This record gives sequence, structure tokens and C-alpha cells, in this order.
Amino acid sequence: MKTKAGEQAEKPLKWWELSLLGIAGTIGTGFFLGSSIAIDMAGPSVLFAFALAAIGTYFVYEALAKMTMSDPQKGSFRSYAKKAYGRWAGFSSGWVYWLSEMLIMGSQMTALSIFTRFWFPDVPLWVFACVYAALGILVILVGTKSFDRVENLLAVLKVAAILIFIILAILVLFGLFGQGAEAVPLPRTYDSILPNGLTGLLPAFIYGFYGFAGIEIMGLIAIRLKNMKEAPKSGKVMLTVLAIIYITSIGLALLMVSWNNFTTEQSPFVTALNAFNVPYVNHFFNAVFIIAGFSTMVASLFAVIRILVTLAEDRDAPPLFSKRIGNNIALPAIGLTAAGMVVSIILAIVIPGRLYEYVTTAAGIMLLYNWIFILGSYGRLLELTTKDKIKQLLGFAFVLLAVVGTMFHQTSRPGFYISLVFIVVVAIVTLIMRHFWKKKKDDNPPSPSLFTKLE
Repeated sequence: MKTKAGEQAEKPLKWWELSLLGIAGTIGTGFFLGSSIAIDMAGPSVLFAFALAAIGTYFVYEALAKMTMSDPQKGSFRSYAKKAYGRWAGFSSGWVYWLSEMLIMGSQMTALSIFTRFWFPDVPLWVFACVYAALGILVILVGTKSFDRVENLLAVLKVAAILIFIILAILVLFGLFGQGAEAVPLPRTYDSILPNGLTGLLPAFIYGFYGFAGIEIMGLIAIRLKNMKEAPKSGKVMLTVLAIIYITSIGLALLMVSWNNFTTEQSPFVTALNAFNVPYVNHFFNAVFIIAGFSTMVASLFAVIRILVTLAEDRDAPPLFSKRIGNNIALPAIGLTAAGMVVSIILAIVIPGRLYEYVTTAAGIMLLYNWIFILGSYGRLLELTTKDKIKQLLGFAFVLLAVVGTMFHQTSRPGFYISLVFIVVVAIVTLIMRHFWKKKKDDNPPSPSLFTKLE
């Protein structure tokens, strides 16, 4: 892979290695804990939310992968937004992503600290949060080889944990393991499948997408593929695997415990196995949550540093943040991100829990705003077939449905409004910057020569 002078080439990836890194950056507390909130909202119909979210996510990823095949860019989705719509789009897309990921990382570190305090109740939360932040930065500082190895190992462990739950759940349902509760009958009527109606299913949609959020990280890593044409296959395999194990594991949990007995304070898998008195469940899944949360935190850390560097290289952030030292280490970008992590930790601990929960939910919704940019850029930069256009429209519909769906529940509604506030702030800053760009004639739309056609 070609690199700038002074930079070291990153190790090329095979398609299955990209799939594994995608799994590592995707399975996290958003699935292990967020699925409880989705079940509380939608009941058994939560399975539809995850199935449709998987399909919608693939449409978005396929768009990103095809743009990567046509024109590999280190800045991935923000670079394509800039080519498609002009500098304002690359600027706003990059900063919305950076801001949303920093807020999410704060909640991830707080969650990791709470899980760890399960074993060490006397240690303050901020101590654990700082330890996890330092470990995450250390993985990044060591370099891409360390990042790949750590994330690949954690990806295997997370998938193994879900598969262990699936095996245990099957044994429990057949009466071969555990004791106590009785299995729940299959829902067969409209009211049993959709106990809260469509207004319960729609807000659960966002948590389905949370379970698959991470394709942006795959897009940033895809530039390292040995064969760029394998980018779509990598995402298809990853999303297929995740969809199968997600839907199977949640479906089994719903067969073990009635949907209205799940609590938003506990993972559905812990609730299900506890109901059958399966020993050591809390300790096992507490370890799984820590592994999952740390893995997605490191992946997010890698992504925000990469985005910040490309923003600086495109003069959409101070040039200082594009500087590298030693073994291709973007130390200034890492330093700013570390400072952001410290602020995020303080906010997570100081701000009342419910308010910070709304802020992090808003940050998740902001990720979906970037998915809209991805789909839009796809339509402008590539000539699409009729089949591609249908997928693009369905992708738009699913993502917009997830965003609008947050308005139908009191848990997610405040996050929607807060996300709008963040978007407005970024939009105002972008308008101010456009004033200076126009003076330099530096915000022109792309020329038709950029448009290409995929065979």
C-alpha cells in the first residue's frame, strides 16, 4: 500500500480479517444491554427490529464498500461526502462523527467501570474509567499490529460468549440444564407478537441499528484490503453472522422468560439464565460485557483518531493534528482525543445518569445521520443500476424510520431532540467556515469527471 513519506505501510488485510475486525468493532454493550431496552419497548417483535436493521445496515455498508472499491480513501465516508457535495459535507460529516463517538466512548468507559466495580465495589468509578482509557490509548500507540491482534482476539471471544449462551439456552429449554422456571409459549397472535403495537416496534428500531453500528470503522479499515473488490463480501459475511447470532440469542431469551419480565437494568441473557438458576451467570457475563465494551471502545478510538487526522490533512481541522512522529504515531490527534475522553469521563460521572443517557442516545442517532450521508454520496459518485437504486431507497427508508421512531417513546425521545441540538451547532459552525472557504473558492461541488460506473 502506498503511503506518504515518513509513514509506514499498514499490514494488508484479507477479506475475512476485515470481517473479524468489523465484528470486534460492532458487538458491544449496545447489543448486550441495549437489547433489553428494545425488548421492553417492542416485546417479541424486537426480532423484526433486529432483522430489518441488519438489512438496512447492509444496504448502507454495501454503498460504502462500492465507493471504497471505486476510489479508496483514507477518510472513507467523510471523504466521499466531500467529493459528492463539497467541502461543507466532509467538514460536518467528520466532526459530527468525531463528536458522537467521543460522547459514546464516555458512556462505554463508565459502563466498563460499573461492570468492573461488580468485583471491586470500593474503588471509585473514575479510577477504572481512567485505567480503561489509558489501556485503549496504549493499544493505539503500539500500532496497527497490536490493534489487529487485540481486536481479532476480542471478536472471537465475544462471538464465543453469544454462542455459549445459545448452547446453554437450548439445553435449558430441553430440560437438560438449570432448573426453576417454565419455558414461555410461542407468541401466535398480533397482540402477543406486538404487545405495544407499532408504536412499540418503531422506537426499538434504533436499538436494532445500535447492535450493528460499526460499519463506519470497517469503512476506515477497508482501505487496507489486499483486494478491494472483496469489500462487499467482507461486510455481507460479517452482517450475516451477526444477524443470525443476534436474532437466535434474543429469540431464545424470549422463549425462556416472558418479555415483560426483562428489565432495562440487566442484560436479557443474564435475566434469562438467572430465571433457570444457571450458576455463575452474573460473573461470566460481567466478564463478557467488559471484553465487549473495551473492544468497541478501542475500535471507536482508532476511528476517531483516523477521522481527526484526515480532517487535519484536508484543512478541516488544525494542521497540527495531521502530524506524525516515530512509528507513524499521530500523537497530536491522540492527545486531543485523550483530552476529549477525560472530559467525557467527567461528564459521565458528574451529569445525572438519565441526562447523560439521553446525550449518548443522541450521539447514537448522530451516527445514523452519517449513514444518510453515505447513501447520498453513493448516489452522486457512482452510476447506480435499478437494483442499486432500490437498495439505496430502502436504506434511506430504514435509517429515517429508525431516527423518526425515537419520537414514539419517552426513553429515546429526549435523545432525538438533543441530537438535533448537536447537529444545529455543527451546522452553524459549518456555515461560518463556508464564509471563509468561499473567499478561497474552496467549497466547490464535485466535477462530473469524478462520477464513475461500477461494472
